[in-house]
Amino acid sequence: MNPTDPINSVCFALTDEETLKYQSGLKDRPVGERIAFWAERFVGTPYDIDPIGEYVTRGVIVVDERVDCMYLTFRAVELALSNNHNEAIEIALDKRFHTKGILKNGKVVNYDDRFEYGEDMISSGKWGKEITSEIGRVTKIKGSRGLDSIGMLSLGELMKEMQKLKSGDIIFFIKNPGKRISGEIVGHIGIIKTEVRKQGTENRQFYLIHAGGIKGKGGAVKKVLFKDYIKSMPFIGARITRFD
Repeated sequence: MNPTDPINSVCFALTDEETLKYQSGLKDRPVGERIAFWAERFVGTPYDIDPIGEYVTRGVIVVDERVDCMYLTFRAVELALSNNHNEAIEIALDKRFHTKGILKNGKVVNYDDRFEYGEDMISSGKWGKEITSEIGRVTKIKGSRGLDSIGMLSLGELMKEMQKLKSGDIIFFIKNPGKRISGEIVGHIGIIKTEVRKQGTENRQFYLIHAGGIKGKGGAVKKVLFKDYIKSMPFIGARITRFD
């Protein structure tokens, strides 16, 4: 398969050789397009039902057979920023952790230092620059875990300013403060992919690629129209980051 072609097949675990082939074919593309490509490569992959993530339970970096929304984001970015399998591992050891991941005998021994909250991924700066206020008018809501308040784009603002989004933008969906369970602000994460419907026009379609499912039950990675997801989602808004 040519890495510039649309992805229509279910993703299974990639070999190192396949990963290298795709990375070589994508190396001259903008980073956002690379992130969106890798996210789309996972469409159809089963949802990881492990409550804390199979990769955490097993102490490994790569478990591409089953993914949740955070792992999908991790892998799409790590593969997009690297040139080969080993480099993706090194990037993962930097980006998935507040400090840095430690490998011993092929196992991660400090996943207790990992990002568990999407809002911490944003504030770390490791997962792109926050561009929420550059996309639209920010609404303030009650914060959590030491934050008095946080800014987000409301559902209406997301719909109104959708044309400002780009492929590879990471969308952190915000929970209603009254529905937080353990102080979490971000309830879900997805990645934007834009497609031009007619060559030579600005008539773009905006898609959300996300691991949709429920822990303990199941689901799969899906690619859906972003506007349709916004209309039916259980979240009240979003924050957005972007890699330049």
